Amino acid sequence: MSGLDVRWTEGSVAPLAARAIARALRAADAPRLAVPGGRSAAAVFDALMELAPDERPDWTRLELLFADERAVPPEDPESNYRLVRERLIEPARLSKAQVRRLRGEDPDLEHAALAAEADFDAPLDVLLLGVGEDGHVASLFPGSPLVSERTRRVAAVLDSPKPPPGRLTITPRVIEEARTVVVVAEGESKRSAVQRALADLGSPEQTPARLARQGLWFVGSMGPRPE
Repeated sequence: MSGLDVRWTEGSVAPLAARAIARALRAADAPRLAVPGGRSAAAVFDALMELAPDERPDWTRLELLFADERAVPPEDPESNYRLVRERLIEPARLSKAQVRRLRGEDPDLEHAALAAEADFDAPLDVLLLGVGEDGHVASLFPGSPLVSERTRRVAAVLDSPKPPPGRLTITPRVIEEARTVVVVAEGESKRSAVQRALADLGSPEQTPARLARQGLWFVGSMGPRPE
């Protein structure tokens, strides 16, 4: 794992990841942040809200985007937007104009993906990603042809192995173009996925988290650091 930037901790990764995200956002003139849903991301949002005043980013300048979204209405309990709204958008008092959500409720997901392309024309300053137990990031799953997509920046997923089957997701191009990628993984259930993602050899088709291998990784609660 030489050359990788991986921070191992026995405790929660959220405070460390939050500080890294805040530093990168403060350094940007017009900061653009994209986030996923999930428990790990929610913990990072909470940690961002708990930062000391001199550590916080300037929320008034932020443009917030989404790494993926499920094909559900924005008020649905499964909606990434709903989670992010409750844990980040409302606590940080972001305005509606600052938020570029993916419209998972659109009955035509391909149309929704094409409509979102323009929001990702410029590189992200920070992209936050979690890692699934199967090694997926955003809604890029093992075996998906989207893992090889290098033209589009947003794509529709119609056959997700995790419910719901319909989703919207950023593509590898967005991950590669982002200025800072912060990856969080926590818990024994993620151990195998993290090891495959950070191994010297391996395939993104089998472990999509390898697409973010050169990002800044925060790995916690997995016991001793693997060699």
